[in-house]
Amino acid sequence: MIDKIKDLITEVEAFKAQSKDEIEAFRIKYLGKKGVLNTYFAEFKNVPNDQKKEFGQVINQLKNTAEDKVTELKEELESKEEVIGIFGDLSRPGEPIAIGARHPISIVKNQIIEIFSRVGFNVSEGPEIEDDWHNFTALNLPEYHPARDMQDTFFIQTNPDILLRTHTSSVQVRYMETNKPPIRTISPGRVFRNEAISSRSHCFFHQVEGLYIDKDVSFADLKQTLQYFTTEMFGKSKIRLRPSYFPFTEPSAEVDVYWGLETEIDHRITKGTGWLEIMGCGMVDPNVLENCGIDSKVYSGFAFGMGIDRITMLLHQIGDIRLLSENDVRFLEQFKSSL
Repeated sequence: MIDKIKDLITEVEAFKAQSKDEIEAFRIKYLGKKGVLNTYFAEFKNVPNDQKKEFGQVINQLKNTAEDKVTELKEELESKEEVIGIFGDLSRPGEPIAIGARHPISIVKNQIIEIFSRVGFNVSEGPEIEDDWHNFTALNLPEYHPARDMQDTFFIQTNPDILLRTHTSSVQVRYMETNKPPIRTISPGRVFRNEAISSRSHCFFHQVEGLYIDKDVSFADLKQTLQYFTTEMFGKSKIRLRPSYFPFTEPSAEVDVYWGLETEIDHRITKGTGWLEIMGCGMVDPNVLENCGIDSKVYSGFAFGMGIDRITMLLHQIGDIRLLSENDVRFLEQFKSSL
């Protein structure tokens, strides 16, 4: 009989349960009023005297083992129920992670950076709060120069020499001051102008400006670079350069790309001409080179600048520039599949 009880102890130790009902059935089987333990306790009086001590020890061991097993199984089951209550069914497949959307400005900016990086242009950045020298004077716009009126500037009231930059040309000035030619860099960033906000203009927008300085740089180099860019960016290889004026370049030009007149949208955005203005450019004025410590008799260069917002609106057919800064999730979700 003692050996049989020891076998029951082994059986109890190996028992597993998956539900409260199984645990309760196990408890009743061993610890209930009509359970195994009470049966053996009733048999105690029939055990020979020389075996009573060992018999009593084995029965107590069975009782303690059964009680410990019930407690252990209950705690284990409660622990599982608690985890499921907090986290749900852990065996279920995970919920798909929501895909974020890049902002359309970032998409177009990254495309421009990628295109120019293929021909050796690096990226330079600078502060959005600038001083008068880097934003105006070094760029051939001394105090009281009439061309300053072309840009409605946000000045810091407590210090009229500090302002919000009106173009990223200020970054180019800083780059020329700290780097020696050859220089080949583009400067993307946000700029600020005191303009009325409407569907076509805003008080802040984004630009990317390019600068190339080396020996014997010519206008032909500028045209070829822009030809490469328009082909890669728009798939349009036909461009024209119209004479224009910028204080920091001479000669200066506006760049138009032939968009075509194949669709109604083409007619609308080009006003029926097929041509679309996309940027300004020119050869860097020698005064600008000298202001930045570069010998204009040895080096020459070209610069160009374009509005990222304008190109974004063109490529994605966005009719209102204000949508680019309102952070409307319904608008941004349209760009989830874009890189």
